[in-house]
Amino acid sequence: MTTEIDRPLVISAPEPRTLDLIFTPQARVALEARYRIIEADPDAIAALGDDVLSQARFIIGQPPLDHNTLERMPQLRAILNVESNLINNMPYDVLFARGIHVVTTGQVFAEPVAELGLAMALNIARGIVDADVDFRHGRELWGGDGNAKARLLSGSNVGIIGFGDLGKALNRVLSGFRTKIKVYDPWMPASILIDNGVQPATLEDVLATSDFLFVVAAVTSENEGFLGAQAFAAMRPGAAFILLSRANVVDFEALMAAVESGHIVAASDVYPQEPLSLDHPVRSLNGFLRSAHRAGALDSAFKKMGDMVLEDMDLMDRNLPPMRCKRAERETVSRMRSKPVSVN
Repeated sequence: MTTEIDRPLVISAPEPRTLDLIFTPQARVALEARYRIIEADPDAIAALGDDVLSQARFIIGQPPLDHNTLERMPQLRAILNVESNLINNMPYDVLFARGIHVVTTGQVFAEPVAELGLAMALNIARGIVDADVDFRHGRELWGGDGNAKARLLSGSNVGIIGFGDLGKALNRVLSGFRTKIKVYDPWMPASILIDNGVQPATLEDVLATSDFLFVVAAVTSENEGFLGAQAFAAMRPGAAFILLSRANVVDFEALMAAVESGHIVAASDVYPQEPLSLDHPVRSLNGFLRSAHRAGALDSAFKKMGDMVLEDMDLMDRNLPPMRCKRAERETVSRMRSKPVSVN
């Protein structure tokens, strides 16, 4: 019979997530039946006693860790990040040297974010939100009169910047629209792009030829703010710029200026500061479709996180590698510059 002391110890520090958010009731029961759970403040892991740290097998979350704290955790096998973006807040070289896995469940957000991105593109093409607002206020335009600026997404030229899980999901949801898709991703071999039915392209080509441009790249030490005034000026007049990943890949002031000038239209689910101040100028900017970082925040996505975590912990308990979550790569993880989320 398994006793309390026989069960592996798990430190739970998934802030701002909670175990109830990421595990269904049934999965939560399974988690607590298999493991001893110690809930901790992410910023206070080092303050946990050696009786906890010395026995910890897994960490759920990605709390900041230093060398000294890791030395006190000889049994640690994996850090399971349920925040979605890998954060540069721990010595990855030490983790890799010790064979400790760092994995993320971020792929659960790919499909819901891609679907919202598609909705944004369709709205920009057909003016759905503006037409609804006009209708509510009795100033609607009927039939063709309401389509002066309308266009089709079908058959259009689409650009995608970044081709990780989200870029691939976006490619799938666009497949029924017969779009011609070019992708810029300097970390992705051309053969993988071709195998996914998209055309590898330079950034300059993607900017210059896209009717709809989706930005789904993670923020790294190499691309912070790399899409600025020069990039927006290179886009086609009237092109749609749709930002779905993280705002820090964009010079947001330059983006707003490009929209305000009428050169492009834009949509975004993310912003430089979140929540956004009530007096931020993007709130009243015409030609800009706004969403409050809600693209991936579906309960169904959160609950998939818990299932992935349980499956991978079971594999590692049997001395097998994690397979459901995405593993951090030693060559790229320290380049990540995403900010942790503060709101689920």
